[in-house]
Amino acid sequence: MLSRRVLLAYAAPALPMAALYFPVYVFLAPFYAGTFGLSVTVIGAVLIAIRLMDAVTDPLMGWLSDRTRWRFGRRKTWMALATPVIMVAVIGLLAPPDGVGLGWFTAFLVALTLGWTMFLTPYFAWGAEMSGNYGERGKITVWRESVGLIGTIIAAVIYGVLGERLGLSVIAAAVAIGLPVAAAIALRGVPETRALTTATPQLSGILSALRDEPIFRRLLIAYFINGAANALPATLFLFFVDHRLGATSETGGLLLIVYFGAAVLAAPFWSWVAGRFQKHKAWCVAMVYAAAVFLCALTLGEGDVLLFTVIAGLSGLALGADLSLPTAMQADVVDLDTQRSGQHRTGAFFAVWSVATKASVALTGGLALIILGAFGFDANAQNSEMTLWVLALLYAGAPVVLKLWAIALMWGFPLDRARQEEIRRGLEAGPA
Repeated sequence: MLSRRVLLAYAAPALPMAALYFPVYVFLAPFYAGTFGLSVTVIGAVLIAIRLMDAVTDPLMGWLSDRTRWRFGRRKTWMALATPVIMVAVIGLLAPPDGVGLGWFTAFLVALTLGWTMFLTPYFAWGAEMSGNYGERGKITVWRESVGLIGTIIAAVIYGVLGERLGLSVIAAAVAIGLPVAAAIALRGVPETRALTTATPQLSGILSALRDEPIFRRLLIAYFINGAANALPATLFLFFVDHRLGATSETGGLLLIVYFGAAVLAAPFWSWVAGRFQKHKAWCVAMVYAAAVFLCALTLGEGDVLLFTVIAGLSGLALGADLSLPTAMQADVVDLDTQRSGQHRTGAFFAVWSVATKASVALTGGLALIILGAFGFDANAQNSEMTLWVLALLYAGAPVVLKLWAIALMWGFPLDRARQEEIRRGLEAGPA
């Protein structure tokens, strides 16, 4: 069993990465729309275009990570190379000089996205390889995502206290300083495990896995759909708080602290659940609960900040399940693929996972911004009642429908604890 010291060392980079990831997908669109005058439609289109780029770069990164044979490590090498790229890109994107436009926004977002790909694809693959135990894999992801939630809260606090422009600049500086420190802790403190097979992974293999493995497709589709359900309120959060509830963006930052703080408080519970119950059933129960709570947000209007605070806290309790349980199940699917293909393709599988993660956020968020723009939404002006209802439906109505769809896909998921343990025993025993 992995010690807490190893778990914490592995989870360390999640803190600065989450402190970066969260502002990019929650604060960035309002910032560039309000401060630099970019239209929400254009911002949405850029987000979608960059996700199309990810469809190529993420699988390529996963393939390279699987094939890397450098002495420093298959996963560690790419994380080390990615760190300075992210440091430069975050400063450019979150702390831009006055007067920048679409070109600056797009260039630094592309650079940051490439850095993310180089860092996170090997990082998640590394976590999947740290243990072959069904329950312990859930604990690894809970530790990583819980530390990430702390980073998210820190970013929200900085934003809420310092305001938009100064807050984003301080977040950028904190990430640029904290990421190399956290990466060094992980790279020095956590060993890489050897691959269970020495067969060389082929780039085309992940495409055949998507085609031939229904369990992988089913989990990936459900994960994408639920990710889309979470992406809509994340992208539209500040717009909803500002224009639907009539509160300030600083108040929005404080509400986010309530949401993510509740997620951190619930983390020990999800760690316990991952070790004792079927992960797919636990995830479904969490999604049912989140949908029921979040549906209440549709009833809110101007001035209902206190009620929204309660909703934010209650819904945040389920966030840890969304962040940790599906990723732990993905590690189980990798074992199944290794058994069937004879290749160790963890990086390739988590590259596709990364595409789904980022695509669910950017495509759904981008489409939501484009739809808002089509209904005449203006981030710097009063909006009609119809436009505000469209905002509310995108923020609170559509996510409920999407979560119910994901639940329908996952309730009867066939890769349970007993089957995974049987697969793992066969892999560790080696060829007969």
